[in-house]
Amino acid sequence: MATETEFSFAALTGSARRHIRVFQIHQFLDRFAMGLTVAVVVLALTDRGMDLFQISLLFGVYALTTMAMELPFGGLADSIGRKPVFLTAVVASLISLTLFISTSEFYVLALSFAFIGFGRALRSGTLDAWFVETFMAAAPNVDVQPALAKAQWANAVGLAIGAVLGGLLPDIFGSIAESIGFSIYDVSYAASFGVMLGVFVFTMLAIVEKPRPKSPGALRQGFANVPTVIKDAGLLALKHRTLSILLAALAFFLMASNPVEVIWPTFAKPMLDQRYANTVIGALTATYFFSIAFGASLSPHISRIFKRQHAMTLAATFACLAGVQIALALQGSILGFVTVFILYSVFLGVSETPASSILHSCVEDRQRSTMLSLRSLIQQLGAALGLVFAGTIAEIYSTPIAWIVGAVFLFIAVILSLILVKLLAVEADI
Repeated sequence: MATETEFSFAALTGSARRHIRVFQIHQFLDRFAMGLTVAVVVLALTDRGMDLFQISLLFGVYALTTMAMELPFGGLADSIGRKPVFLTAVVASLISLTLFISTSEFYVLALSFAFIGFGRALRSGTLDAWFVETFMAAAPNVDVQPALAKAQWANAVGLAIGAVLGGLLPDIFGSIAESIGFSIYDVSYAASFGVMLGVFVFTMLAIVEKPRPKSPGALRQGFANVPTVIKDAGLLALKHRTLSILLAALAFFLMASNPVEVIWPTFAKPMLDQRYANTVIGALTATYFFSIAFGASLSPHISRIFKRQHAMTLAATFACLAGVQIALALQGSILGFVTVFILYSVFLGVSETPASSILHSCVEDRQRSTMLSLRSLIQQLGAALGLVFAGTIAEIYSTPIAWIVGAVFLFIAVILSLILVKLLAVEADI
C-alpha cells in the first residue's frame, strides 16, 4: 500500500482545491433541499390525516425500495457513469415532491415514498465515488480523509440549515398556502422542489465526468453488466478481510446508533413544557445536524492525533460513542439530555470519514460506486435490525434500557476496529 502524504489544502493544486469546493457546494445544495422537508415530514403526513401506523408503513415503503435497489444502481453507476445516474436520482426526487404536494391519498403518498427510496438508491455511491476518484487523480497519494471531511461538513450544514428553514416556512407562509387550498407544510415541500431544480442545473454545469461510451447499446449494456459488477464487488467484500471487517463494524455501529437517532424525540419530549415542545424538538434536530458537521470538521485533526491511522481513529470514536450513549440513557433533565446529545452527535460526525477512507483505499474505481452501495445496504440492514431490537426492549422495559443494551453493539464495533488496525498495519508493511 502506497504511503499517503498528509493533507494540506494550501499545498493542493488549484484543480484539486476547486474540485473540493465544487463538491462542497453540491453536497450543501442537495442536502439543503432534503433538509427542508426533514423537520416537517411527520407533521405534513399527520396534517393529511395519516395515523402513526400509516406513517410507519410509508417509511417502510421507502426503506424497502431503497434496500431493493441499492446494489443494482450502484453497479449501474460504475457501468454507465456517476453523473447521469445522479441526475436520474434528482428527477426521482422531483417526482416524489410533486406527488406528495398533489395528494392526501395513502396509496399516492406510498408511491411518493417509493420514489424517495428510488432516488436514495440512485444517489448512493454515485458522486461520492466521482469525488474520490477525481481527487485521487488531482492529488495522487494525498490522504483523502480530510477532503471527505470537508464534504461531510457541507453535507451536514446543508441538512441543518434546511431543517431550520423547513420548520420556519410553514409559520411564515402557511396562511398563504391554506388560502389557495394547500397544507401549510406544502410550503416547505415547494421550497425543496425549487432547490432540487437548482441541484439539477448545478450538477449539469459544474460536475465534469469523463464521458462513458454513448453508443445506442451503452445503457442496455450498462444494465447487462450490473449482475457481474455486483457479483465482483460482493466477492471482493467477502475475500478482502479488511472490507469484510469494516462492513461488519459499520453494521454493529448502526445497530447501536440508529435507535438513538430515531427514538430520541419521544424520549426528550416528556421533559419539555408541552407548549413549546415541538419547537424545541425542531431546534434540536437542526442542532443535531450542525453537531455532526462540527464533528466532521474535527475528524482530520483527531486523525492526526492517531497518526492518520484511520482504523484506530474509528475504534476510539466508537468507544467514546458507547460511553456517551450510556450517559445519554441516564439523563433525566432536558439540559443534561441536550448537552450529552450534542456530544453524541459530534462523535457521529467524527466517525464518518475514517470509515470512508479505509473503504476507498481498498477498492478500484470500477467497483467504487457498487461498494459504496453495498456499504449503504449493510448499514441500513444493521440500522433496521437495531431499531427492531431496541423497539422490542423499549416496549418491554424502557428506552434507556434499550439504549444501554444497544451500546454493547458499539463495543463489538470497537473490537472489530482494533482488528482492522492490525490488518492495515500488516498491509502497510507488504
